[in-house]
Amino acid sequence: MSKLVMVIDDSATVCKIIETCLGREGFDVKTFSDGVEAVRWLTEPQSPIPDLVLLDIELPKMDGYEVARRLKTKQRFHDTVIVMLSRRDGVIDRLKGRLVGAKDYVSKPFKTQDIIAITQMYL
Repeated sequence: MSKLVMVIDDSATVCKIIETCLGREGFDVKTFSDGVEAVRWLTEPQSPIPDLVLLDIELPKMDGYEVARRLKTKQRFHDTVIVMLSRRDGVIDRLKGRLVGAKDYVSKPFKTQDIIAITQMYL
């Protein structure tokens, strides 16, 4: 069974690039353009639990920090790896990501090889 990677990013281009590159590597990819939509989908009892979430910080309606915090407070997502994905590349942003449960941080713009490598590293 292939691993499920969830991408939450308001850029349709970023979602498509990641979906394509990880799909070629054999991962199942589910994308969302905002945090509210993603959290709503994840809280449905029949929704599969993602193995990894690539999560943008700057999202409409609910930012990435809040999405991560909500996921990490639920026991069913305890083993889900969260990787922040953002243009913000400061020490404070990285620290805030760690505090809400993110394991790693990828700065935009990124190379598809970086996304593949970090996904394979955690999965």
